[in-house]
Amino acid sequence: MASKNKLVKLLSEQTVLGDGGMGTMLYQAGIFINTCFEELNLSHPNLVKKVHDAYIQCGIDFIETNTFGANEIKLAKYGLADQMEKINQAAVSIAKVSAGDKVLTAGAIGPVGIELTQYNKLSESQAGTAFQRQAKTLAHAGADFLILETFSNTDELLIAIRAISKITPLPIVAQMTCNENNETIYGEKIQNAIGLIAAEPAVTAVGLNCSVGPAGMLSSLELIRTVTNKPISVQPNAGTPRQIENRMFYMCTPEYMAEYAKRFFEKGARIIGGCCGTTPAHIKEIARVIRSLDRAAAPKMQVQQKATVEFARPVDKQQSLPLAKKSRLGEKFAAGRKVTTIEITPPRGVDVTAIVDKACLCADLGVDAINIPDGPRASSSLSPMVTAAKIQQHANIEPILHFCCRDRNLIGMQSDLLGASALGLPNVLIITGDPPKLGEYPHATGVFDLDSIALTGVTKNLNHGIDLGGNSFSPPTSLTIGVGANPVAADLNREIERFKLKIHAGAEFAITQPVFDVKCLFDFLDAVKDFKIPVIAGIWPFTSFKNAEFMANEVPGVVVPKELLAKMSSARTQEQSRSMGIQIAKDMLEKISDRVAGFAISAPFGNVKIALAVIGKIDISQV
Repeated sequence: MASKNKLVKLLSEQTVLGDGGMGTMLYQAGIFINTCFEELNLSHPNLVKKVHDAYIQCGIDFIETNTFGANEIKLAKYGLADQMEKINQAAVSIAKVSAGDKVLTAGAIGPVGIELTQYNKLSESQAGTAFQRQAKTLAHAGADFLILETFSNTDELLIAIRAISKITPLPIVAQMTCNENNETIYGEKIQNAIGLIAAEPAVTAVGLNCSVGPAGMLSSLELIRTVTNKPISVQPNAGTPRQIENRMFYMCTPEYMAEYAKRFFEKGARIIGGCCGTTPAHIKEIARVIRSLDRAAAPKMQVQQKATVEFARPVDKQQSLPLAKKSRLGEKFAAGRKVTTIEITPPRGVDVTAIVDKACLCADLGVDAINIPDGPRASSSLSPMVTAAKIQQHANIEPILHFCCRDRNLIGMQSDLLGASALGLPNVLIITGDPPKLGEYPHATGVFDLDSIALTGVTKNLNHGIDLGGNSFSPPTSLTIGVGANPVAADLNREIERFKLKIHAGAEFAITQPVFDVKCLFDFLDAVKDFKIPVIAGIWPFTSFKNAEFMANEVPGVVVPKELLAKMSSARTQEQSRSMGIQIAKDMLEKISDRVAGFAISAPFGNVKIALAVIGKIDISQV
């Protein structure tokens, strides 16, 4: 595979993980801060290799060469300008021995270290030549791609990109630094700077590194997402350094960095790593989080293709029941009637009395169905199928059984779908599921043999009396097939494409993630208007400002506008918070009612009366 295609192919398949700080590790090994770290490639190659090896053991996709300051202009300060080629060649050689065949080698290039202004002796041409010479050496030594990092001057980075692209076709990842005000040190808005860089044809990916910690970088990431469709990279410092007894320490823990890595992922970052202060401990934790998220977002395609194939034996394919005949919910969808569902989480123990009582109350007040989630946020509770069956038996209301791909292999999923139909459970909502890392059991293994698209196809085939192996059975299942949708996905184009694939696979209705932004919902509905399945809007009534903050920051696929957070923060008592949350949800219902097929109201913390108040079934004073 050509070097150019290695990075591009990897970016098309998964989130690409990089290493952490090289200088940090060398400093910890006792190398003085005023040493030329790049010269260590010649004098202490085993020490550099030891750092590479430690990062590779974390399960990353690329390592950066120890060449950040190895251009001839910076090296001249140490009297090493004439060693530029040897230093860069040695760096690539060391890295490639560590990397082997499975990890890519990125040739690291930093700024020249001199301000490029009319008052300095260094011209743009000279700077361009310095970048070219270093890049040419890295490319000839075998680097898979080049990463231009820690640039604060947009003009200098453009000079580097244009000069380098003339002498090598290697992919370029171009990264800038910014401050906590989302600006370069020259006061340029980071989104404007990145917009200019991303417009360069030679640039494969753009992003941010160094300068700020993960929290500051997250806000900048949200801004640059709006100016480019190219993959975005983020490599923050481990917080702001603190000097203790003449040594610099970075205070972010691995767990803190990993939490923000999760948020980078949710906001659309495709390359994630670390910069100053990050160590193998940080990168290992980041890798554990992101690999789990990636498995949920992009399951094994070969299994998906097998699962969604149309079997070539039409004689065995039985007629599926029409939507209106499958369930009471399906009948309402088919008739175009608006539906209302309430989501209640199964109990942690085995006592279903309370949830059955809540379902009975909903049934008495005219709610159409009860949503039974399957381990939301990778939590553990009573089997949702058992919960749904108990509600079916004891309450005059249909359940919608959420069916998650996370916890079963494809054989187990098929068995449970057949079991749901045998129990008379008429409705399923098929979801991929949150990775275990997000929940209370982070060391549990996520299965993800199939994703929601593939499992939708499996369920459709079961409704035609055909199992995974292409074997026929009778009678077929008669499940009403629902799927999830996220109108505020970080990569909306991908979400829309996946939604279309779900419909093609057999989806008959959809329920969105909780919606707080009307415009985002309408934009999504406009994009999928040609696909005529009912879309039910998810609604979450806030119970407090803390709850609103949690939804905004901790729940995957949810975006809460800042004005709603500000409104919730103004409440002074628990009663005011609850009333305000209910009113915000009611306002949302009114705004979107004409555009959706119904509402899926969550009962926060199991309080079903809050959900009933949102849809006007009881007065707020009764909550």
